[in-house]
Amino acid sequence: MAASHDAILAAERMSGRRQTMLVSAVLAVCLAALAITGFFDAGRFAEGIPALAQLASEMVPPDFSRWQSWMRPLLDTLAMSIAGTILAVVLSLPLALLAAPNTTPSAALGHLARLVLSFLRSVPELILGIVFVAAVGFGALPGVLALALHSVGMVGKFYAEAIEHVDPRPLEAARTAGATRLQVITHAVLPQVLPQMADITIYRWEYHFRASTVLGIVGAGGIGFELIAALRLIAYDQVSAILLTVLACVVVVDSLGAALRQRLK
Repeated sequence: MAASHDAILAAERMSGRRQTMLVSAVLAVCLAALAITGFFDAGRFAEGIPALAQLASEMVPPDFSRWQSWMRPLLDTLAMSIAGTILAVVLSLPLALLAAPNTTPSAALGHLARLVLSFLRSVPELILGIVFVAAVGFGALPGVLALALHSVGMVGKFYAEAIEHVDPRPLEAARTAGATRLQVITHAVLPQVLPQMADITIYRWEYHFRASTVLGIVGAGGIGFELIAALRLIAYDQVSAILLTVLACVVVVDSLGAALRQRLK
């Protein structure tokens, strides 16, 4: 009995040492990353603080004189976020069903679907935005396509994980009753995951609104186009006004998303 107790204590000490070593290694990597990126260069910070102070002084007070001209770009940004979310959901669901092990027709198709999802989420929206602006021209359309394709990788992954963890008993019962693959999905899988999917979709819409602002910088329409125009004109008082306007819209969109999620519970 004593030997067993000693063995347990030794195992606990070994586990504690491993955890300490792991934490130390993680901290070392973090410190190394900060050092490589120049975070500990006090001279650069000292030189940058006066420039930041000058920039801040030029941004105050914000200039809202052109607020009426920002309404259409803001509407475009909202439309981009909604359209991008809809397109992402439409493309994500079939890929998620192919990627989830319990709904995919074959292991090979499952691996292929997961590979496609990994590829899509590995390409940033800005890169996709530049590509689609070059392909279809300036405006909201390249922004919608960039948001949707990038989000397919993330939304499809989350959908697939939700599908993978459904209760298998309704699926087995439906198959035993002679249901087709489509009937199993519509009657046994989707009813279990729809609340999670709705939650994921609303979160992604909130994200899309913020990302739409950034995409405007590369010519994909929306309020970001106005923001980059003000920056090029060195009109920092208008830049601060646009940023405050975007912040107010983000707060509204996030509040709407939270209300929608609350109603779905």
